[in-house]
Amino acid sequence: MNANILSNRLYQKIALSGLVLAGAAFWLMPHGAAEPQASSTNRPALTVRTTTLQADKWSRTLAANGSILPWQEAIISAQVQGLRIAEVKVSIGDYVQQGDVLVTLDNFARAVNDTSERPAQGRIVAPDSGVISAANANVGSMAQPGVELFRLIRKGRLEWRADLTAEELMLVRRGMSAEIVVGEGRVLKGTVRAISPAVNAQTRYGYALVSLSDSRGIIAGAFARGTFDVSGGKKSLQSLPQSAVMQRGSKSYVLVVGADSRVHENFVTVGQRNGDRIEIRQGLKVDEAVVESGGAFLTEGDLVQVVKG
Repeated sequence: MNANILSNRLYQKIALSGLVLAGAAFWLMPHGAAEPQASSTNRPALTVRTTTLQADKWSRTLAANGSILPWQEAIISAQVQGLRIAEVKVSIGDYVQQGDVLVTLDNFARAVNDTSERPAQGRIVAPDSGVISAANANVGSMAQPGVELFRLIRKGRLEWRADLTAEELMLVRRGMSAEIVVGEGRVLKGTVRAISPAVNAQTRYGYALVSLSDSRGIIAGAFARGTFDVSGGKKSLQSLPQSAVMQRGSKSYVLVVGADSRVHENFVTVGQRNGDRIEIRQGLKVDEAVVESGGAFLTEGDLVQVVKG
């Protein structure tokens, strides 16, 4: 009887020890290595906000650089030789009216090609109204035919010469409106009056000439930048924030968030930019959600957590 009791107690202790060892072995098993792997697969790579295409109306513009130049310049010189300059009445920057005397000459009573005596050329006058942009006449010097004495900006009018590639020139039309920025932010309105029919073989640039509505106070030769309204008004388009569009080589793409919260690369065709937004022409549906920012930290198939608002 006592032997049986002792035997049962010994069996119970052995069984209990086995359970303790089995439990210890269970906790020491490397099952923990498998669980983090499973959880890391389902852990979001990034928390993101999404956006969709937005309908906008923009004016399509073409930007260009160029210079302010005279509309037309007249070269003023003497018509006959042998007359000495007696007086110079104007200097550079002076505004003159048509017919104003610029220079008086000696030898007023010189005969010319006949026997009668009459003034050979007692004075040189302005052929048109405008601004004297260059003056080379000096008192006492001999006036020679064809030698420049003055240069006159006709009517005082200046214009903008915009340098454009062949592709850009084909977008510009006569009468098209433009805005030109000169100096420290002064904005001028202009209208295209002429377009070059060819580009320079070396530079690959042509030009458009833009008449300025008001060129007072502007200096010829100044650098100016401007934009042409090549759309003729506002047009409807779809756009995204520029932060949502990324570049790979020459291609643009966005990250579309699928129903499974995983991102997928979608190549798109982009157009013009306006502020912090960019036009999307092809490659994206209106209701497709894309990562608004931070896409550079994600790769194809990454799981993301989308936050609202």
